[in-house]
Amino acid sequence: MKDALLDVLFASEKRKKVLLLLRDGPQEMGFILSGLKTSRPALLPQMKILKERNLLYQSGDTYGLTNVGKLIADEMKPFLDAIETLDKNSHYLTTHKTEGIPKPFLKRITEIKDFIVFEPDHISSYELNTDHFQEAMRSRAVYFISTFMHPESPLILEQLVKKGVCVLLILTEEFAHRIFTEYRDVFRYYLACNNVKVFTCKKEINISSLTVVDTGFQLRLLYKDGGFSNRQMLCYNPQARKWAKDLFDHYLQDAELITGI
Repeated sequence: MKDALLDVLFASEKRKKVLLLLRDGPQEMGFILSGLKTSRPALLPQMKILKERNLLYQSGDTYGLTNVGKLIADEMKPFLDAIETLDKNSHYLTTHKTEGIPKPFLKRITEIKDFIVFEPDHISSYELNTDHFQEAMRSRAVYFISTFMHPESPLILEQLVKKGVCVLLILTEEFAHRIFTEYRDVFRYYLACNNVKVFTCKKEINISSLTVVDTGFQLRLLYKDGGFSNRQMLCYNPQARKWAKDLFDHYLQDAELITGI
């Protein structure tokens, strides 16, 4: 019986789309045909199967989901979104180290289903992503996690501080020790700024960097072998921004505020 129901749900693209289309309530056949871009003769046999399995009911020319049908459709949506996200970005996710994204956040991957992968060309591989930087400059607060020194980092920090943007920066202990040694006077200045807070994290951070701005995020993962990758995940919408800010807060829980060097 279980296998038969799975066949009903996934063996036909039309049946699957009908269930998802009717999640928000009953609809007339004309609306369903338009939404699925199909014909009545092609769709009716699939509707008959859904009715026989008590997933669909009919009232005149209107169709709706039964309680069982709605339960299944509600569970299908996040599952299919996750599959779509993983499939669309499978090359990036399989070649990069996802261990830096804790399991609770991987389970929420549908929240960033619209992310794109941006790869600078070889000549500009270490140049600033100017579009993302402009998003940062328009933000009230910017949250950084960094495990490496980007060549443009001092300039980025300087301009954000001058603009009055609130900056929170999490560094690994090893990286913090290095930059506090090499840029001691510079970071003394920033630590004295009211709009800057710098933290060190004892927890292992298996990402290259994360930048959360008001509109979304930029995330760099390491390659599977731990090597540096300049390919960037970018996503700009409120749901994606919340996902990334929650990821920042996850690392912040184990971070210690630096008050002086």
